[in-house]
Amino acid sequence: MQKVSGEHVVYAFSPDMTPVLEVESGEIVHFESNDCFYQQVQLESHVLDGIDHDRLNPATGPVYVRSAEPGDLLRVDILAIDVQAQGVAAVVPGEGILSEEAKEAIVRVIPVENGEAVFKGIRLPLRPMIGVIGVAPGDEDGPCPTDTPFRHGGNMDTNEIVKGHTVYFPVRQPGALFALGDCHGLMGDGEICFTGLEIPADVFVRLTVVKNKRAVWPILQTADATQIIASGPTLEAALKDAMKVAVDLLAASFSLMWEDAYLLASLTVDAKISQVVDPLVTVRASIPQWLVSTEALLKELT
Repeated sequence: MQKVSGEHVVYAFSPDMTPVLEVESGEIVHFESNDCFYQQVQLESHVLDGIDHDRLNPATGPVYVRSAEPGDLLRVDILAIDVQAQGVAAVVPGEGILSEEAKEAIVRVIPVENGEAVFKGIRLPLRPMIGVIGVAPGDEDGPCPTDTPFRHGGNMDTNEIVKGHTVYFPVRQPGALFALGDCHGLMGDGEICFTGLEIPADVFVRLTVVKNKRAVWPILQTADATQIIASGPTLEAALKDAMKVAVDLLAASFSLMWEDAYLLASLTVDAKISQVVDPLVTVRASIPQWLVSTEALLKELT
């Protein structure tokens, strides 16, 4: 197993990123993940307008995966997310879904004890997740700042990107050039106030190349569903992109005319919101595993 230090970070997913490590397909890599503030916020007296904003949303990496080429998928199996003993969360006036309601800027330092976050005496079970995760974009899309999600992944802030789940990314540059960061101890769907529990973490993933499989958007495999993750300027635009892929995959998987697949999706596929506070918003079209497996859907990608 190889390791990437948290000192090696990027602030944009760009087509020409310089890798800090090369690995073979199938290797496990240990990433030291910084929090979204690069650990600049340690006390509740710290103010967010006083930190270096050029150091926000660092992503550790990138890692070059040998044999990965455009037209492949990079399979990322999340093996462990080990968070540190303290995280932070904040409210920033003008940010979040209720931005007009938030009048006071606050920072809260939240300790972690026995697998729980302790906030104002309320004990909240941890569910560590990866907020920023992705690969180099295509030449036509990049560079993409690490605070922004798009077809390469990026700041998708999807709370089901957790231990035991798998994300597939479309490879658009040789070596894929994979990086991650911005872990959260826990976060509700939507990340409505602009932060989750922002926390440094040690993340262990297996990186595997899946040859000759093309995808438009990242695909998340959970125990219960296959989720197409799409991002756009509005929820409607992002949902259209995610659902278009889902319907096309159902049509191919069941040999249905497109309209029948559209109807099937309306009966079975869930629309889920990942986040609504980044420069682009992120949603998922969630196809249940009981209907069709991830493996069967991936067979339809050419």
